[in-house]
Amino acid sequence: MFSKLRRIGCLPWIALLFALAAGWWFSQTPSHDRVWADDVARLLEARVDGNTVHLDNVRNFTWRTEDDYTASWESREYPLDQLQSADLILSYWMGPHIAHTLVSFGFADGRYLTFSLEIRKESHEQFSAWKGFFRQYEQVLVAAEESDIVRTRSNARGEDVYIYRVQLDKPALQHLFLAYVAKAQELEQQPEFYNTLTSNCTTVIYELAKVIAPLPMDYRLLASGHVAEYVQEQNGLTPNVSYEALQQAGYINERALQADQTGEDFSSAIRKGVPGIQ
Repeated sequence: MFSKLRRIGCLPWIALLFALAAGWWFSQTPSHDRVWADDVARLLEARVDGNTVHLDNVRNFTWRTEDDYTASWESREYPLDQLQSADLILSYWMGPHIAHTLVSFGFADGRYLTFSLEIRKESHEQFSAWKGFFRQYEQVLVAAEESDIVRTRSNARGEDVYIYRVQLDKPALQHLFLAYVAKAQELEQQPEFYNTLTSNCTTVIYELAKVIAPLPMDYRLLASGHVAEYVQEQNGLTPNVSYEALQQAGYINERALQADQTGEDFSSAIRKGVPGIQ
């Protein structure tokens, strides 16, 4: 009886703690007005004018090391009817089960533009997956040159990076590209929190891509290091090639490092020998 009374007596305290936690949670509001780290200092600005997509604040940094770089933000125009390809890029920074996911779009003139949803770190912050559960980071959609956003991972940070050609027809390519543009416009108008579980670099690809075709939920959307296997099972990668062969041929690090030595175009170098890429 006394045990039951003690439990009943605890209920108001539990309710109070829950109310305090809920109050704290909802008091946290995302903002664009902070002192940001250099590589996420600017928001991507996008405008669609018929066949042409105008982008401001495309990132084109030159990275010598992870901390030594020359910053450059540029304006670009991309014709939708010249969109030719999409590649899934995975960068492994925390073992085989977790990877940062990027999507890179190729155009007929040889240019590539890579989109990456990331935490928008303040100048004093470091990334913590744990803090990412608790409204501690805003999110930012970065659009960048591959020689910036891919090369910094393979060459400056030493992460293991893989590239896979995605099988999409032109209408689907355009739809996915415009979905990223719409996401950039949405974030420009209204800041949002990054969430390690529900709103991250992989879940955004799923949310944008499922508008093109229905896609099943899968644990590999959270264990992002395995997301290429998931895409292959949805018939989204180069057909008639095993996943093991796609992964082996898609490993870019040696080619990326060699491009630094030879001066070869970075985007061309990392795609050599990748199945499905001419």
